[in-house]
Amino acid sequence: MNEQDLRRLMTVSVEDVLPSQPAAAGWDRARRRRRTRRVVGVVAVAVALVGGGTVVALRPPGPPPNHSVAPTPTVVPTHAEPVQRPPAELTFPPDPLARLGGPATVPLSERPVQRALALFQPTDEENRADGPVRVLGNDGVVRSLDVVTLTPTRDASGNEAPAVKPGVLSPDGKSAAFAQPGELIMVDLTTAAVRRIPLFGYLEMVVWANDRVLVGAEDRTYAVDRVTGAASTIDVSIWVVAAPDPEAGREAALIELIGERDGLKLRSRTAREATIRSEERITGGGLPAPYQINEFYGRGWLHGGRLASAAWITSGEIDGAEGAAVLDARTGAVAHLLDLGRERSKGCCEVLGWDNKGAVLLRMEPAALARWNPETGEITGIIRDLRGVIAVAG
Repeated sequence: MNEQDLRRLMTVSVEDVLPSQPAAAGWDRARRRRRTRRVVGVVAVAVALVGGGTVVALRPPGPPPNHSVAPTPTVVPTHAEPVQRPPAELTFPPDPLARLGGPATVPLSERPVQRALALFQPTDEENRADGPVRVLGNDGVVRSLDVVTLTPTRDASGNEAPAVKPGVLSPDGKSAAFAQPGELIMVDLTTAAVRRIPLFGYLEMVVWANDRVLVGAEDRTYAVDRVTGAASTIDVSIWVVAAPDPEAGREAALIELIGERDGLKLRSRTAREATIRSEERITGGGLPAPYQINEFYGRGWLHGGRLASAAWITSGEIDGAEGAAVLDARTGAVAHLLDLGRERSKGCCEVLGWDNKGAVLLRMEPAALARWNPETGEITGIIRDLRGVIAVAG
């Protein structure tokens, strides 16, 4: 028997002997089984991964999984009809301008404003000034304009009107300019300082045109530098020129609304020399028949590429109804028309400007002051039944 046969014989004989510590041997066998299972599990996972990788590698590429968050739906603004009408009853949500309805509590000389939101001149039933001019500051306090005594404007025929008119308050709300017979009065509302600039003639209307103030009457218009006070005549009508957009800059064109009915035109002039640049026929092709604009009245107001003005219109009920229009300031196309109906006094509803959200501010009996959003058609009241003349900042 060689050494190899002897080793094999010893191994067989040992396997037949039962262990002397059964529990320890059982735990040892259990550990070996657990190790075996772990090894088998690892091998199975590895095989699965390799197989899966092979399948992925062989599968044609597809779109990556989408783990993005669902997008928020876009709210598309509602565009109102070209012709709109006010509701039967206006709502009056809280508004800073509503404070104009209250009396002044302090003189401007004692407490100048940081910025004025609006001016208000109370009037009586004959449209004559009836009490001091109110100055509403951005702090909500109503002041009385006590630093100057204003006289009514008048023309050569003796017709009078209050000195406060739409357009007298600067767009930044820091100054006011008043046409007076033979002079222009400028008031710095932040210091209560008054400056008088002598000018010839019966002056009636004022409009702020960036770095200048345009002031005049039927026969002439002056352009007054708001810093130096230097004045020169300018070939533009103070009655039909629109108030420029304060964001447009000093070289923005001056726009006039001229003519009647089929002869209505939008005339563009250069800002400094007032040279005519173009004339566009005002068209209402987007309005349903028989709507059309007969004539504009009051001050027009520019806001970006849009121009708003009060107008007399032809509606489905009457020729000569009260209305307000928004035009494209470049082409003269009428974009929106507000039909205010026939049950209103003539010239009731002058446009006073735009707010910073693109809504038109206008007089509207019996609301006195209302806000119209031509893009949505929403109309809300601001001040209820306030008799007088209001000028708002741009």
